[in-house]
Amino acid sequence: MENGKKLSSEYFNLKEMPHIVKTLDRNPKIQENVLNVIGNTPLVKLSKIPKEEGVQCEMYAKCEFLNPGGSVKDRIAYRMVLDAEKKGILKPGKSVIVEPTSGNTGIGLALAAAVRGYRCIIVLPEKMSDEKVNTLRALGAEIIRTPTEAASESPDSNIMVARRLSNEIPDAVLLDQYNNVCNPLAHYDGTAEEILWSLDNDVDMVVIGAGTCGTISGVAHKIKEKCPKCVVVGVDPYGSILAQPEELNESDVMVYEVEGIGYDFLPKALDRTVIDKWVKTEDKTSLNMARRLIKEEGLLCGGSSGSAMWGAIQAAKSLKAGQRCVVLLPDNIRNYMTKFISDQWMEARGFKPYDNNEKLWWWNNPLTEDLVQVTKSLSQDSTTCEAVAALRANKSTLLTIVNDNGSISGIFSGDNARRRLAHLSGSTEEPLDKFTVKKFYKVDLSDSPTLGSVSRILDIAPYVVVVKTDGEKHVQKPVGYITSEDLLEYVTDKKHKMNGK
Repeated sequence: MENGKKLSSEYFNLKEMPHIVKTLDRNPKIQENVLNVIGNTPLVKLSKIPKEEGVQCEMYAKCEFLNPGGSVKDRIAYRMVLDAEKKGILKPGKSVIVEPTSGNTGIGLALAAAVRGYRCIIVLPEKMSDEKVNTLRALGAEIIRTPTEAASESPDSNIMVARRLSNEIPDAVLLDQYNNVCNPLAHYDGTAEEILWSLDNDVDMVVIGAGTCGTISGVAHKIKEKCPKCVVVGVDPYGSILAQPEELNESDVMVYEVEGIGYDFLPKALDRTVIDKWVKTEDKTSLNMARRLIKEEGLLCGGSSGSAMWGAIQAAKSLKAGQRCVVLLPDNIRNYMTKFISDQWMEARGFKPYDNNEKLWWWNNPLTEDLVQVTKSLSQDSTTCEAVAALRANKSTLLTIVNDNGSISGIFSGDNARRRLAHLSGSTEEPLDKFTVKKFYKVDLSDSPTLGSVSRILDIAPYVVVVKTDGEKHVQKPVGYITSEDLLEYVTDKKHKMNGK
């Protein structure tokens, strides 16, 4: 599977497999249940963004975010359930569905489980949005969270945890979207057929984000059968290894914010042989493009839709007037209301400039060390019990964790420790790394952050960690942290106001 050439020919012999193809031009007036509404999503012509970006061809958006569960993954979730039931693997009222996911497949499976009567356990990384978690819980699913930074082969990854649970829980079934042929087959039978039907079998390019890769592989196989001229473009974020040639994947990005695309391994559902071109994407351009799709085209889509659209713009510039490019928009805005939809969230990551507020005397004042609460630092080699004792002794909100060079590597907070103990069945006997928060809001005094920028972050976070970079050693040394109470004390102090500083 190193270069896609060793894939089983039987796995991708999609033409010879049993198919489920819906009638595309008529719908019954009443549906038996919500699962029957999956698919037949609209193809919408894009007007403003292609013109602004100098694209000559016609561009169309396949609006998969309009599926009932909110994403393209509804298709494969339902198809995998139907297939497992037909084979006697899933038994309503008895079987337990267990699945590792970035969220959307989990929502699709939880939707199917709710309608068809299954217990559902979803295992997903901590970086995935709270909106996804809350949606899953509302559908009755049980949630297991895993560390975002855990590699796919790690025992702590969502994939390996799901495999372990499927072996330990009686009557558990792992449908395994990464290797299940129903993943590409659902798109071979459904998504691709719909695109071809909408454009009378005449399409010059399709652009699709790559995650489990079932969407792009299934669509590509069918479209190339009926429209061989079509160029298939895969979109993959920096930090992922799905693209080819391999040099494209060279990057120092370890973690990216866009959810639902990219992996650190090659899923079996990926067939690189039917993908003609790859485009690599970054968080900033992807998420700002997603906001443009919402604001300029009125399409209430998610962050990976921005990745696909940005990739499509780059690729479609090679097409001429009269040619047709389809970009697939995978999921909707619901999952990201507290993430890229939030101005403060975007600002804190450098994806959007901070707003200036000249009306507030303190807004543009620099953050100085005297405003920062100093807190104790612990070596990352310390124990969890030592961290708990230090937190208690210092009566602090958090401790900073430093590596051997004295550079901050994370934080230990009472709130996060409580969450792990309460929701992840953690133990203080576990290594400190299990309790260390690796992603947190911070500002660097070396960058001269303003109080206004700190205030914007405090709109969405209980505290901001403050560091100072040693320029020669490139070491980020922790200074402490600042809270809303600290900032409030400063801005209401008459002495500071009179001096304007």
